[in-house]
Amino acid sequence: MEQILTLVCKLQPTPEQVAQIEATLQAFAAACNYANEVVKPQITSKTAIQSTVYQELRSQFGLSANLAVRACARVGANRKTAKLKDKPVKAFKPTSADYDARIFAFREKDWSVSLTLMDGRHHIKLSIGQYQIGKLKGKKPTSAQLCKHRDGNYYIHVQVKDAPPDPIKSERVIGIDFGRTDIAVTSEGQKWSGKDVTAVRDRYARTRASLQSKATKGTRSTRRRCRQILQRLSGKERRFQAHQNHVISKTIIQQALQLNAIVAIEDLTGIRERTNQLPRTKTERRRSNNWAFYMLRQFLEYKGIGAGVEVIAINPRYTSQTCHRCLHIHPVRGESYRSGKIFKCGHCGWHGDADLNGAKLIELVGSSVNRPEGNKLFCSLRAIESPRYIGTPISGG
Repeated sequence: MEQILTLVCKLQPTPEQVAQIEATLQAFAAACNYANEVVKPQITSKTAIQSTVYQELRSQFGLSANLAVRACARVGANRKTAKLKDKPVKAFKPTSADYDARIFAFREKDWSVSLTLMDGRHHIKLSIGQYQIGKLKGKKPTSAQLCKHRDGNYYIHVQVKDAPPDPIKSERVIGIDFGRTDIAVTSEGQKWSGKDVTAVRDRYARTRASLQSKATKGTRSTRRRCRQILQRLSGKERRFQAHQNHVISKTIIQQALQLNAIVAIEDLTGIRERTNQLPRTKTERRRSNNWAFYMLRQFLEYKGIGAGVEVIAINPRYTSQTCHRCLHIHPVRGESYRSGKIFKCGHCGWHGDADLNGAKLIELVGSSVNRPEGNKLFCSLRAIESPRYIGTPISGG
């Protein structure tokens, strides 16, 4: 099994190279849009697309042979993704272009990359940190993506293949409960409070609202300046979220390594759509929609692969309503033993932090997924007063 890690490396092009990069990005996007318009929408095979429009992409847009091939491949890939989501392919913007080994090369001797642009091959210096240097040292990547970010600078996204260690074989599981009050709580009792994070996000929201109001009135220069600041704030908030998720995911994976354990998380796919159907204030809607839980899951998964820690996702149904000790759910439908951050079971009497209870239940469900031949999902009490349990009792403890 191979793990593909994408390294974002900033480029230091000369003014002449900037002009050629811009021309390449423009031509690549135009070629993708042309191929998407000319080729029948139901065709998703890059080979079929290439056989139809390859010559036109070369002659009309001046792309090199391999850039034309990459444009056809991107159209095919985007069509497959759009088909899965039952949505049309959006117009391609001049912000990125795909590269393979024939038109891209990494040079460790002078820490630069060699790229084929509109007027030929160019060697462009990299401006990178110790993290990228450590990951690129001794590697020969064969694919990359030339990108223009929102900050106006140019970057090369280099795909590096690595052979991760074999996954840990263990019966021990660490359950992770995601939330807003506490971003993450582990079944071992470790938690990351969301209080400071919420305060930072609320401050960004107030600043954004003020700038958006000013951007609609005032002088032309004032409106332009407000838009520039809004764009910069967007990047800051995005980097803040990514940093927080990196810290949390790294700590969890390191703890799993120390305990020789597997990590179990909730599969929160579609949670934003489900929660948005509930009646809430505008502030609550913004707060719940703004945090990147999917990013945190991605960070856990790719860091887990690199460390040999397996990360499994379980169904989140009833994980916040079930007592982890006796597996009991409130007998009255619509009622719950959870009240805010407190969980008090009316069946066995356990009470404590609701997110910790959820994390411990996720640990139990994760153990069952990991060891289906003999799981821990059974009632620990002999007197069972209600049939509402998370699973069918296996034995009567």
